[in-house]
Amino acid sequence: MAEPNWLIWAREIQGISQTGLTYAKDPFDKERYEMLRALAARMMAEGSGLPAGKIETIFQEQAGYATPKLEVRVGVFDKEGRILMVREVLDQNKWTVPGGWTDVNLTAADCAAKEVWEETGYTVRITKLAMALDRTTQGHQPPEAFTVTKLFFLGELTGGSPTTSIETSEVRFFAHDEIPTDLSIGRVLPKQIERLFAHHATPTLPTEFD
Repeated sequence: MAEPNWLIWAREIQGISQTGLTYAKDPFDKERYEMLRALAARMMAEGSGLPAGKIETIFQEQAGYATPKLEVRVGVFDKEGRILMVREVLDQNKWTVPGGWTDVNLTAADCAAKEVWEETGYTVRITKLAMALDRTTQGHQPPEAFTVTKLFFLGELTGGSPTTSIETSEVRFFAHDEIPTDLSIGRVLPKQIERLFAHHATPTLPTEFD
């Protein structure tokens, strides 16, 4: 499902305004970039139904050169070749592989291991970057206000036990033919789970990207 043009255009205008405000020296240029930021907020408000002021506040909080947000997801497999999944509280308890936004002062792999521990109670050793994918190109829903790059890692179990958290309501391993249909598709897609199984089965597969 393609994203609407208003979202694509508003996102691009916001990125231009954010980067422009970062480097502009002339006060008149800064004023023009602020106008672009407000225009992007109004466009996004018109399409989403959210208040323009709330959106502009979110945009104002963004600083520096505009780059994609970074998300990590982890395929963790047990000795039987089953994949670890969790029910995501924030998405009506739908299923996903563990993961989340990256944190400052941590590598992407550190963040991946941290997310697994926090959401499942298991400790893992990150062994491979399987996929680096653009959220929009992949067709995740619902759309995000910002561009997102999703990093899919493989993780090897090293300890722990299944434990839910404030983010997850169930922790469980699934065989290849048992993957639930009620997925949190903003976080993971069926085709991405398929590729995680493929990378687990053949660790020498090259990292995939779009």
